[in-house]
Amino acid sequence: MNLDPKQTEAFRTVIRTGSFEQAAQRLHLTPPAISQRVRALESALGSALVVRSRPCRPTETGQRLLQYLKRATLLEADLLADLAERSDAPLVVVAALNADSLGTWFFPALAEVLIRERVLLDLTVEDQDHTYSLLETGLAIGCISTEPKPMRGCTASPLGSMRYRLVASSEFRQKHFANGLTRNAARKAPVVAYTRKDTLQSSFLLRRFGLPEGAYPCHFVPGAEPHFSAIRFGLGYGMVPELLLHDALQTGEVVDLAADEPLEIALYWHTWKVQSPRMEHLSRQIIEAAPKILARP
Repeated sequence: MNLDPKQTEAFRTVIRTGSFEQAAQRLHLTPPAISQRVRALESALGSALVVRSRPCRPTETGQRLLQYLKRATLLEADLLADLAERSDAPLVVVAALNADSLGTWFFPALAEVLIRERVLLDLTVEDQDHTYSLLETGLAIGCISTEPKPMRGCTASPLGSMRYRLVASSEFRQKHFANGLTRNAARKAPVVAYTRKDTLQSSFLLRRFGLPEGAYPCHFVPGAEPHFSAIRFGLGYGMVPELLLHDALQTGEVVDLAADEPLEIALYWHTWKVQSPRMEHLSRQIIEAAPKILARP
């Protein structure tokens, strides 16, 4: 059985835009035409592909089809470049990274490789506990995740550990934790988290003091540098990658509130077993380069 490219394009656009109406606008068709193409594809495959919700999302079979289509597109592009004797054509890498990796070790470790291999990056930034789902749904061909187990058809390779410190400005500590990091003080002192998906601070406070989310005030500041800046300027306290701290601890710009309890998060590189030779080579470079900067587990 051959997949109809018009049908698969309609399906991918529905998932990408979240609705049949927006997919129709994107493809300059009518919503009934989009629906007809998707239903024809579902009929050909003998399985539902789209959950008709708001927004639309793929079924389990739909996720597998998205994965296949993404990989097929990239393999085709790589093959065409080779056939056209354009071995120096850029390699497009669609990957999902956590903000801390992107803001600390990723470019120092890999910039030379990315430049040498003529890689064009298409990155999605997501919490390290959620990047895995982007690979699962076919929206990425590689991801950095905390999940150690590979999904079917993929590999998972250890990269090392991101070490975090619970820090605050000296003024913030004096104001909120003059008597130390106590449960009562933690209930009142504002935390700085990335997003509501960021569980580094909430997991620490739950484990140490039994404080659930919502039991203390919290800022949400996405991005490694902005998050750290909010802490440095005294808005709150939170977990910061040790790689970002540099001399800030030595100069006293920030202080470690739990020096006896650093947090280590193990990271893994996930990608497909079947991929283009250039992508395989890039994956090997990532696996070799990351441990030179990241901590050993």
